[in-house]
Amino acid sequence: MDRLLLMRSFVTVADIGSFSGAAKLLSSSGSLVSRHVAELERQIGVRLVNRTARSVSLTGPGLRYAEFAARILQEIESEDSEIAHLHDRAEGSLNIICPKWIGSLDLGEAIAAFSVAHPKILIRFELGGMSDRTYDFLDSGFDVAFHTRDLRDSSVRLKKIASLPFVLCASSGYLEEHGTLEHPNDLASHDCLIHVNDPVWRIGHGHASTLHKIRNVAFSSNSYLALQKAAVHGRGIALLPQRPAYDDLVSGALQVLLPGLAVPDRPLYAIYGPGQETPRKITVFLDFLTRWFSENPIPAISR
Repeated sequence: MDRLLLMRSFVTVADIGSFSGAAKLLSSSGSLVSRHVAELERQIGVRLVNRTARSVSLTGPGLRYAEFAARILQEIESEDSEIAHLHDRAEGSLNIICPKWIGSLDLGEAIAAFSVAHPKILIRFELGGMSDRTYDFLDSGFDVAFHTRDLRDSSVRLKKIASLPFVLCASSGYLEEHGTLEHPNDLASHDCLIHVNDPVWRIGHGHASTLHKIRNVAFSSNSYLALQKAAVHGRGIALLPQRPAYDDLVSGALQVLLPGLAVPDRPLYAIYGPGQETPRKITVFLDFLTRWFSENPIPAISR
């Protein structure tokens, strides 16, 4: 039988001084409360109460155990209340994970701003090490994970945070040597710089968009920043996130290719655990990030 249930019955008997009075307070029966106390005595191996026809009194061990049990029950009640309130407060630890290339771009700056705005929320932010299985981040102790692909998994919840613009570009030096790009199909004859997790490029929007499996790979990396540096040095054509490439695009170190066939944006999704009520710290975090990306748009570039 549940030890906490037995302890609660015993402590109530000790406070009231009778089984019937304790039963009334517990909305139970006197016989059931009496059985609870008897079972607790059996489990401990010590008589806790003196039973007479008119009253119930505690033995020496019973007095000591009543103090102990009352303290334990009070601590459990206090901790339950604290945890319940913590669910509704924007504080405590918040564990976040995302792919390296996302975390090293806009998201890292947005999360740093959130940490400053909400100092009572203690951030743990890890980049990389994500499993292909969507829900594994929960098993690893993380509260929120970020992705840029559509997810269909009932074991998690999803919120779109922002859209991440990408741009197809190359340096003027590369274009002078190899010629410009007139059509997406021309990619087959150009040196291309690819992210190892992004070997297929979509060019254009909607029904007019086309997918291109990049086969002429001159340089590959799991870092878009490394690909950007290679592009600036004239190694080939790259498909890059626009925000980190913005300064190089404005300065002319990189030039936009196929401006009439814009590259589709990538959605930035936050995924988190299922449940009817999301902890306050997570809703505050996701609302902040959505607002941050809205208030910090990527400046337009001439194409």
